Amino acid sequence: MSDLKEKKQGFKDSLKSMDTEETFDLIFYRPIGYMWALLAKKFGITPNAITIASIFIGIAAGVCFFFNENCSPWINFFWWNIIGVVLLVWADSFDSADGQLARMTKQYSRLGRILDGLSGDFWFAAIYVGICLRENMTSEFFMAHRWVIWVVAVSTGIIHGIQASMADYYRQFHLYFLKGENGSELERADLLREKLNSLSWGRNFGQKIVLFFYTNYTLNQEKRTPNMQKLRSKLRERYGNAIPQDFRDRFRTKSKPLMKYTNILSFNTRTFALFAAILIFRMPWLYFVFELTVLNGVLIYMMWRHERFCKEFTKEFN
Repeated sequence: MSDLKEKKQGFKDSLKSMDTEETFDLIFYRPIGYMWALLAKKFGITPNAITIASIFIGIAAGVCFFFNENCSPWINFFWWNIIGVVLLVWADSFDSADGQLARMTKQYSRLGRILDGLSGDFWFAAIYVGICLRENMTSEFFMAHRWVIWVVAVSTGIIHGIQASMADYYRQFHLYFLKGENGSELERADLLREKLNSLSWGRNFGQKIVLFFYTNYTLNQEKRTPNMQKLRSKLRERYGNAIPQDFRDRFRTKSKPLMKYTNILSFNTRTFALFAAILIFRMPWLYFVFELTVLNGVLIYMMWRHERFCKEFTKEFN
């Protein structure tokens, strides 16, 4: 019985927080990810190695989604698409495992955070290319106007990057108030820039190039959240890093209802829509429409809500 309790506690400790977890992840991806993490820990595999493996698996999934009814007769495109679904689910279970392993073994790094963020971008870049090539072979409209689907895909990719970036940022901000600095990966662009300027391109090229992209990533997040940054500044002036628990609790009350929107903008909702567009409707381009309309609407609403209550909290310091 004690062994079962220990395993349950180990699984719970591998999660970021119950506030930010999605129900489907808790039921499906997190248990699978935990098993991968335990296996990786046993063999000394690092979180970054799991992340890199997930990139290749996700790209393979994108290749499988290219296959369609106009491919060679010997290719059963439906089963290739099913294999793509399986591979994408596998990639996401690895994406869950790398974070769980990092929390289990305390192997945190900025490189790991960057790789984790980029992994999904690589998956969906491959998926977008697969969809574009597929539509140029199967759709009369896109065969006649081949450039259209590529323009739509690039636009969707840019929006996708913003959606994922902001969902992650709001989640980290929530974790900062819930768990403090040690429980969050929330960064400040000004401090990152100072660190970046202190490094030499000659002596610290690898470290500096990683920090360069990470600093710009963080800076873009801050530019999109002016009221949040004003609140951070006021809190820093008043309390430093010792924000009172009462304020943390009040912020959490406002922020927690928005965590469901960060989850919608993450993986599961996207893949359900992708699988439906490819396997059920047989019109993969519908997935681009879903990202550009539904998910973008969720992003705008989430940002508006968050900025509004950050502004309300900031007024208390005037």
